[in-house]
Amino acid sequence: MTLRHLCVVLGDQLNFEISSLRNFDPSQDRVMMCEVRSEATYVKHHKKKIALIFSAMRHFAQELAAQNFPVHYTFYDDPDNAGSFLGEIKRAVQKYKPQKIIVTFPNEYRVAEDIKSWESQLGLPVEIRDDDRYLCAVSEFQSWSEGRKSLRMEFFYREMRKKFQILLDKKGEPEGGQWNYDSENRKKIPKNLIPPPPTQFIPDDITNDVLTLVEKNFSDHFGDLRPFHFAVTRTQALKVLDEFLIQRLPLFGDYQDAMKEGEAWLFHSHISFYLNCGLLNPLEVIRAAEKFYYEGKAPLNAVEGFIRQIAGWREYIRGIYWLKMPEYKDHNHLNATRDLPWFYWSGDTKMNCLKQCVIETKENAYAHHIQRLMVLGNFALLAGLDPAQVNEWYLIVYADAYEWVELPNVSGMVLFADGGYLASKPYAASGAYINKMSDYCEKCHYKVAEKNGPQACPFNYLYWDFLDRNAEKLRGNMRLAMPYRTLEKMSAQKVAQIRQDSLTFLCSDEMRKDSQ
Repeated sequence: MTLRHLCVVLGDQLNFEISSLRNFDPSQDRVMMCEVRSEATYVKHHKKKIALIFSAMRHFAQELAAQNFPVHYTFYDDPDNAGSFLGEIKRAVQKYKPQKIIVTFPNEYRVAEDIKSWESQLGLPVEIRDDDRYLCAVSEFQSWSEGRKSLRMEFFYREMRKKFQILLDKKGEPEGGQWNYDSENRKKIPKNLIPPPPTQFIPDDITNDVLTLVEKNFSDHFGDLRPFHFAVTRTQALKVLDEFLIQRLPLFGDYQDAMKEGEAWLFHSHISFYLNCGLLNPLEVIRAAEKFYYEGKAPLNAVEGFIRQIAGWREYIRGIYWLKMPEYKDHNHLNATRDLPWFYWSGDTKMNCLKQCVIETKENAYAHHIQRLMVLGNFALLAGLDPAQVNEWYLIVYADAYEWVELPNVSGMVLFADGGYLASKPYAASGAYINKMSDYCEKCHYKVAEKNGPQACPFNYLYWDFLDRNAEKLRGNMRLAMPYRTLEKMSAQKVAQIRQDSLTFLCSDEMRKDSQ
């Protein structure tokens, strides 16, 4: 059998509009999809993440076949599975003898480098098409960045709003007169306000087969596999979006930064899983939210805040990734070298905020952005944890984590490892911030009101210790001028106590790097 095109669809490209399927001819072409060991194990991904991607892939392959797309699909446990993209491509080339291989540009640098080698390895032309699902092409972002002293997301976000006419009035000005309503989106959740439950689905036969596969082959990976309730089809993902818009979007703005013990999902959308694997397209999500504003079903601060995460932050992060790779992966501006503590895997810590976030991550392969940034990330920053270890942890534990979105968020936003290329200042905070935005401190072993001593919240003295030990690199940052003035006014005895409390804690059993 001889084919015209072998069209490769990767596990995060599960969309009929993907460019590799454009101009597809069922009589001459074939879709190729494969579950390969190299992708499932290059880090020990959360069990739920593997199950989500494999199940979504299998469902998408089934939908392709139903729409008259011939599909060559390799299952993970096929006895002849070569275990890698290249190995599986070679097998398919031997079987079908295609004239050309077509693939959409991948989202991760290491995969892109692999694909660039296919043509020489296979002796066949390989056409790599742009991934035009995004609002901003890689080349467009590179052009935007040229000549700029700093690449602040806010200015990029405004460009995307203008380009796609998002939340603009008839004069082309931002609705409400402001581009950004973030200052209105920092409220603590009232105790009597009960968030709606997340949209959940009962696993079908395909998903149950995948769950059995994951239990058998990935038992040593992090996280709880069951219960499993993610959407695994586009229809289901659209239902998640619809229910978010109706049930959560009106209050999303007010409480998007809030945290509440025992409430992992809150008023967030929970669609990053489906955006990042292709089941949803960013522009359709933006238009759906925008429509809710114009129909009077959700306030502007909520809709703008939600759209900013997609049209602004998500696109901006992708642009930074492709602009700065591969060097970006090795940045460690603050020379942080401390090992990741074991409690990031076990939740075995007396700090209730960290315990809650780790346990929910283990259960759900999910935590919302403030938990990731201002609890888990804030501690990693203050404690001086090694960026390579922290990046690997984030990539492993979240079902929406792919390197293109994880690495700039962690190295740039969380750890300031890039020296301020992405963020204008380190997102460092004491226990007061966590207490303001959550109820975690109420049941904590430590006392958030105490600044020093064995009962003091570790975030309190670690915050000042972080500023103290990194003063040479951070003192000149204008956004840190106020805390550094406060630090300079502290007595030598007070600074010595901060240093001692920090050293005692960072050398304690709670900070051990293994499970012993």
